[in-house]
Amino acid sequence: MEEQTFRYEAKGQVLVIHMPKELDHHNCRNLRYETDLLLEENYITKIVFDFSKTVFMDSSGIGILLNRYKQMERSGGKTAIYGARAQILRVLAVGGIGKLVPQYDSKEAAIAG
Repeated sequence: MEEQTFRYEAKGQVLVIHMPKELDHHNCRNLRYETDLLLEENYITKIVFDFSKTVFMDSSGIGILLNRYKQMERSGGKTAIYGARAQILRVLAVGGIGKLVPQYDSKEAAIAG
């Protein structure tokens, strides 16, 4: 069974969040809680979401991405996405995230962007 947890990677002031295979209302609560703690304890100026392993995302995923986008924008920070497959890109587009958060092909480009 695939692990449905998030992995976090700090690169200076950038927090890379490696998303699980499925992003739904069950694990979005964990993401919200864990990133709240990480953002509170560290000086993060950019959040990069890694969707390279994600094959399913529901509206809860849109909600958490929008929430983190707004949080970063209020503090002068940025958000980025990389590795999203076509079906995830469609969900992001329908949810309006595609117009707000830049999307990249690699982690390096997303961090630099």
